Amino acid sequence: MDPHDPVRRTLGPRAAQQVADLLAPVDAELARRYPGDPGTRQPVHTVYVPADAFTADTVRTWGDQALAALDAHAPDAASFAAALDLDPALAAEVYPRVRAKLRDEPVEDLRIDFEDGYGVRPEAEEDADALRAARLVAAACAGPDPTRVPARIGIRIKCMEVAVRERGIRTLDLFLTALLDTAPRLPARLVLTLPKVTYAAQVTAMARLLGAFEEARGLARGGIGFEIQIETAQAVLGPDGAATVARMIDAGQGRVTALHYGTFDYSAALGVSAAHQAPDHPAADHAKAVMQLAAAGTGVRLSDGSTNVLPVGPTERVHAAWRLHHRLVSRALARAYYQGWDMHPAHLPTRYAAVYAFYRADWERAADRLAAYAARAGGDVLDEPATARALAGHLLRGADCDALGMDEITTRSGLGRERLEAYAGRAEQKVSPSTEG
Repeated sequence: MDPHDPVRRTLGPRAAQQVADLLAPVDAELARRYPGDPGTRQPVHTVYVPADAFTADTVRTWGDQALAALDAHAPDAASFAAALDLDPALAAEVYPRVRAKLRDEPVEDLRIDFEDGYGVRPEAEEDADALRAARLVAAACAGPDPTRVPARIGIRIKCMEVAVRERGIRTLDLFLTALLDTAPRLPARLVLTLPKVTYAAQVTAMARLLGAFEEARGLARGGIGFEIQIETAQAVLGPDGAATVARMIDAGQGRVTALHYGTFDYSAALGVSAAHQAPDHPAADHAKAVMQLAAAGTGVRLSDGSTNVLPVGPTERVHAAWRLHHRLVSRALARAYYQGWDMHPAHLPTRYAAVYAFYRADWERAADRLAAYAARAGGDVLDEPATARALAGHLLRGADCDALGMDEITTRSGLGRERLEAYAGRAEQKVSPSTEG
């Protein structure tokens, strides 16, 4: 018996040390591959704009057009509730918040598109647009104004397929070089998107390109991250039956920050007819479920795709498109896809309406449950640490997008942001790959 441990046991410290030695490689692998959520704000959507159409006023223009759509087709909470089949009491809370969001921060994430939305252009034209985009992004980030520059902004380059590979690499180089030529470091809000990935080696190629750029410009190694768009069947299931998307995350060498589902390219790749290509198609659900499993615990975030049904035309048609969009966004949120893509300014009112309704519908109960957990008090639900983590994360996501105010969360739960972040696990996590030099 160990004189320093008077409790009688059969196995001593040596047995525990042997287990520790055996599992040390597993512990290290778990820490490397599954660091958990990065603990930073995730945008509720991504807007993409063709590179030649992007201007210094794009974000403000989208907000103004979204407000104009509300003024024309739902000028008050009651008409908005009727258009979306939304509970009137909930609409009364949501509607003024939507209008405020469209006025103060209409776009949370913007991608300047050099791929499908831009097409193939003469070399000199794409060169000029890449340099212009860099100048505009640098100028916007130098004087942050949420009505003109979103929390996240960047470019989508052409893919790694042989026909456009060199062009995509050139645009990436021109854009990043011009950004660094105007400032000592790349903006922390910068996001890069790699589309139409089919093989993990293409992800490795992107990671190596960024590593080469960092080395050449004297930047910290591994600082530039990128998103992968899942738009092909091969990105989800490989020829050997393996979930290829999991391999892609690993192939990114710690640089992959998100997986974005590409509704229309993926649907077309599976032979889904144009009339049925939508984010709620069974093929889309399967792909996103695989993506969700592959990304779980890795710190890589998920984004849903978009709908191509635009809210334009007479009010009846706008309302029909709004109801569809609102339903799709609400459905995605219930499945833990907290981000999606919006294709038109008039999609913004229903994006924020669905997001705000999602968080406001049950935030008080979530706050009460978390308060009871924190106080170890009784209640009608017995929550575990994992549930407390989910409750805190839910409240923080609501606060991040302005659906909830931190003051009302604190008043209801008795918990400030610091304690919420501790319960959510955010305080323990290191920040995801950023672009700080």
